[in-house]
Amino acid sequence: MARVLSLFRAQPFLALAGRRKPTLCKMSMDSRARGVFAAAVEAVQPDTVVRQSIERKEDSVIINGHKFTLKHNLHLVGFGKAVLGMAAEAERILGDHLVKGVISVPHGIQQTLQQHGKDHLLLKENSRIKVMEGAKHNLPDADALKAAEDIRQLASELTEKDLLLVLISGGGSALLPAPIPPISLQEKLDVTRKLAGAGATIQELNTVRRALSFLKGGGLAHYAHPAKVIALILSDVIGDPLDLIASGPTVRSEVWPEEVLSILERYRLLNSVPASVKNVLGRSSPRENKDESDTSGHVLNAVIGSNSVALKCAGRRARELGFRPVVLALGVCGDVKSVSRLYGLLARFACSREEPPPEIAAEMLKLGPEVGVESWDLCRTMQVLEEGRTEGWGATCLLAGGEPTVELTGMGRGGRNQELALRVGMELRGLLHPPNGPVFLSGGTDGQDGPTEAAGAVTDAGVYEEAQAQGLDIDTFLTNNDSYTFFTHLSDGKRLLVPGLTCTNVMDVHMLLIPPIPINIR
Repeated sequence: MARVLSLFRAQPFLALAGRRKPTLCKMSMDSRARGVFAAAVEAVQPDTVVRQSIERKEDSVIINGHKFTLKHNLHLVGFGKAVLGMAAEAERILGDHLVKGVISVPHGIQQTLQQHGKDHLLLKENSRIKVMEGAKHNLPDADALKAAEDIRQLASELTEKDLLLVLISGGGSALLPAPIPPISLQEKLDVTRKLAGAGATIQELNTVRRALSFLKGGGLAHYAHPAKVIALILSDVIGDPLDLIASGPTVRSEVWPEEVLSILERYRLLNSVPASVKNVLGRSSPRENKDESDTSGHVLNAVIGSNSVALKCAGRRARELGFRPVVLALGVCGDVKSVSRLYGLLARFACSREEPPPEIAAEMLKLGPEVGVESWDLCRTMQVLEEGRTEGWGATCLLAGGEPTVELTGMGRGGRNQELALRVGMELRGLLHPPNGPVFLSGGTDGQDGPTEAAGAVTDAGVYEEAQAQGLDIDTFLTNNDSYTFFTHLSDGKRLLVPGLTCTNVMDVHMLLIPPIPINIR
């Protein structure tokens, strides 16, 4: 094991983590895990990320190092689940120069925010921004279609003297449907559903969406030309690829009809697509012509909130609570069975009182790339954990982000975070219980894990024994994808993570808390 790890120098990361022993904390491991998660969510609140990204200086604004002059020339559009709060904060900062705005937000969001006491995320009564609700059940509908048309109309009327502030967050694609005629909204939905059902990748789906839409794939920036476009983006996609977040309405991309036809043919759907789709793909350029040579110089795209931002603040809070924070990876993906196995192996590696068996490291290095964790990141993390254990650095908080998947085999209630937490709890069997053993938390930053009121759950090595004592068969719950029901019944639901409405979404946060491990020196 030492020979494997010696190939990887972790010093820069150790310097970031710090070598001093963290301060002691009297809070339980469970409470500290929840506190770290709360800090992650707080860091990516829609009003917070907008406020931190906009620097107002008299009649100018500085965003991402770029300065823009304000002369009552600001227009605003937005689409996404977190956009209402983003727009409210943007108007508070820049409202004196705002001409008008249109935002497309989820159905019922204003009433929901009011009911939860989130008035600071609502627009004022005299707002110049028009709020349009739509996309019930996160699916494009006629209301979202009308909102998208109003957004397109606003953008198309701008001149070279204008600024267009575009606010984008997760769910934006469903809230900005603009199929190119004669394609109907239902026809476009049917095509993408069939592709998804046939196993098309997210890149292939977005290629098709862009080709069939007025506004996706840089279409919004196209219509706004020659105005300057500033997009503030709250990312809910692994790696923050600008062209995939809400299908990239401000990111110019060339879509060739031949490429789309090739994708449809690959999944044997070419003969079943509507004539309207073939009609659009047969055109040279479906978007209206504008005096435009290149919009790229007129567009600034800035990711102002993401999983990495959340984990950075989570790490800061972890340090305050007595842990040494270590970030494993930002793009954990793949099946929760494999992901849970990896976290179980990491826990056993970190909690070993002697030199861990080389088989543990070997299995992790094989498993890591399958779930979005590069070998380099695993070796770096193992190096940190090993040196921390042998040098007695105290407790460690291992952090990761991403969005694993669950294979549906039953009809129960649950979500990927609760199922992951339950499976990790099973992987931890045989290790010590807290406070002398590890604690694992998995939570969705949007506060809702699947069709449940929980965001996730907190588990440890005691889950199996706890379930047995209460007559709960974990395997049965897992087979039925019924993790929420399991955690609801287990000790009156005390292990569920229920933060309530968070008003944001930057995917999931995974956390493995490792207590100080006494070592046996031979």
